[in-house]
Amino acid sequence: MNTLSPDANAGPVNAAHAIDEASLTRWFSAHVEPAPQGLAVRQIAGGQSNPTYLLDTGKARFVLRKKPPGTLLKSAHQVEREYRIMKALDGTGVPVPKVLALCEDDSVIGTPFYVMAYLDGRIFRDPQLPSLSREERAAIYDSMNAVLARLHQVDVAAARLSDFGKPGNYFERQITRWIAQYRGAQTTMIEAMEQLIAWMPAHIPADQSVSIAHGDFRLENSIYHPTEPRMIAVLDWELSTIGHPLADLGYNCMGYRMISPTQSGLLGLDFAATGIPSEEDYVRAYCRRTGRPYPIPDWDFYIGFSIFRLAAIAQGVYKRGLDGNASSEKARSYGDACRFLAETAWKLVSKT
Repeated sequence: MNTLSPDANAGPVNAAHAIDEASLTRWFSAHVEPAPQGLAVRQIAGGQSNPTYLLDTGKARFVLRKKPPGTLLKSAHQVEREYRIMKALDGTGVPVPKVLALCEDDSVIGTPFYVMAYLDGRIFRDPQLPSLSREERAAIYDSMNAVLARLHQVDVAAARLSDFGKPGNYFERQITRWIAQYRGAQTTMIEAMEQLIAWMPAHIPADQSVSIAHGDFRLENSIYHPTEPRMIAVLDWELSTIGHPLADLGYNCMGYRMISPTQSGLLGLDFAATGIPSEEDYVRAYCRRTGRPYPIPDWDFYIGFSIFRLAAIAQGVYKRGLDGNASSEKARSYGDACRFLAETAWKLVSKT
């Protein structure tokens, strides 16, 4: 299915992610709003990192995001950071869900979590948007482009996020981080990952731009208005930091360069017929909105880095699947995803 509401994938709670509903109801009543009849709790499928739940009081619905159980990799699954940045961005023009309360007490449901308001709208899983008209597709992508540009123009100091990450040297720090994350989850030797681990640190561009970086900005991680082609919320801020805007843009454009083994992409698409912008048109629109000159130097590095990082993330998901701690039962299939992504990234950057 192409278009889903946020609760369309909600179902019974995975046994590995079961929570004490009575304890949650007591906390919820004290920190969000009274729930005298208790909370109906369902788990939203699809996420591979932080388990996500739909809460229903009988009068209103809410969404809960928590850390997964078990031993976690350093700096991963930071729901506290998700909560903080969405709270900080409220009112900046970047559409985010309204966050309501954060719980850092493990004794409530086992791990830290936060609760946010439920938003009714559409989530598009297929980037080709097959059920929409040509005009709607163009507008959907233009709205996504506009929101990304708006995010990168937020005044970090005014949003009180100056300590949310270290300004400058973003790619040096990120490459080091994702190499460490990969090594911490590595289960076998993947030649392409070894080549990328050697190549990436030696080819970092000179551009040291600084902005808020979402870290996982893509169509699927957003909610659109129920009937209008307008983005109303950006989701999944776990990887956000003070970073480099072109890391987000490169990640957002990965679909133009590869065919995913699990999802349709934009490679080879007839853009004129579909209404979806070409990579050149999409990047030009972003540059126009942000005042950045086009073309962007070292553009392939930014896409290659994004695919490399995604490969490291996929390996982490796969390892959690082996350990029984993943948010999705599909996690064990991600071992092949890591290899595929690493080989795709290496083919791209080794030509530059």
